[in-house]
Amino acid sequence: MKEIIIPELAESITEGTIAEWLVKPGDKIEQGDPVVELETDKVNVEVNSDYAGVIVEVLAEEGDDVSVGDTIAKLDENAEAGTVSSEPTKEEAPAKEEAAEPVKAEETAEETSQDDGVVASPAARKRARELGIDLSKVKAQDPLGRVRPEDVDAANNAAKSAPAPSAPKAATTEQQFEKPVKIEKMSRRRQTIAKRLVEAQHNSAMLTTFNEVDMSAVMNLRKERQEGFVAKNDIKLGFMSFFTKASVAALKEFPLLNAEISGTDLIIKEYYDIGIAVSAPGGLVVPVVRDADKLGFAGIEKEIVDLGTKAQENKLGIDELQGGSFTITNGGIFGSMLSTPILNTPQVGILGMHNIVKRAVVMPDDSIEVRPMMYLALSYDHRIVDGKEAVQFLVRIKEMLEDPYDLLLQG
Repeated sequence: MKEIIIPELAESITEGTIAEWLVKPGDKIEQGDPVVELETDKVNVEVNSDYAGVIVEVLAEEGDDVSVGDTIAKLDENAEAGTVSSEPTKEEAPAKEEAAEPVKAEETAEETSQDDGVVASPAARKRARELGIDLSKVKAQDPLGRVRPEDVDAANNAAKSAPAPSAPKAATTEQQFEKPVKIEKMSRRRQTIAKRLVEAQHNSAMLTTFNEVDMSAVMNLRKERQEGFVAKNDIKLGFMSFFTKASVAALKEFPLLNAEISGTDLIIKEYYDIGIAVSAPGGLVVPVVRDADKLGFAGIEKEIVDLGTKAQENKLGIDELQGGSFTITNGGIFGSMLSTPILNTPQVGILGMHNIVKRAVVMPDDSIEVRPMMYLALSYDHRIVDGKEAVQFLVRIKEMLEDPYDLLLQG
């Protein structure tokens, strides 16, 4: 009998949530076949089997949290497809002799190797977590001492009726709300996003400065060069490559916006890995365009399209989300006029793009013209970036976007 174990995923990822089982007991698999999809803080990953054989039992249900090193299934290398090993486990053997009460199908996968020493089904453990119940204090009705969900519910009801000073950690929907509601558990990724955004606000002195840019020159240049650009590169010339190139050029002039804090040290990065915030089905992700300073407009556009497609299809790899020295986010694609983007820590700068709106603008000769204008926002960590540098950084980006031919000449 072999065990399928959660492997090392990445340096910063130690646990995940079972998103979907790709096999079921009785299925025959080959070595390297995916058996389960695991939702982690960053991406969904598939866990593959190190062995060939037949799945005998699964030890964790969809929605259960698991950690690196946990056993999630058992596999029999000698069994045939469609069969489940009849060899009783240590806990199951006495059951036949004692004619114990039948166990529901969803509770047959027992967790017997938990650190708390309690023998309980995954469903019972999940129920205990939801209600805030200590499994070691739950009285099992099963003759073998196995804790089931109904045992957890009984313990919860007893706790509520007892004159205890503290209430259960989780109350029922009927107790909390008088009108109908729908309660859904936050995905692991959404929990991580929420945690990181709060940490960014708590652990940095975050400020935002604003400016506006006349997009006429960029729009005219795109119109002039689009046909030839597509014919040569097989991809459209978008706005993001202009903003990426402008950001890289400005970061070279103001290197503290391409840095991070480590204790009492400043780590000033001499590379330009630009994160592009993307709204994916599971929540916001920030894939990274590596060495953006070494890419031309076509290279940047291809990278952004490739990463955006992977994000929508939930196929981003962990390595494509790690690192990054500066981030660009474009709320304009959703119609945002103005916003204050939150830092993608430990980075100390993030540029926010917004929608392009035609507005009446007073020109240098005091004439009034209708121009396509965009508001820009730069959020920065005031601990290492002074307001003067932040304002000058954003002004420099404005200048380059209003005269984009220099950007083309640079690369």
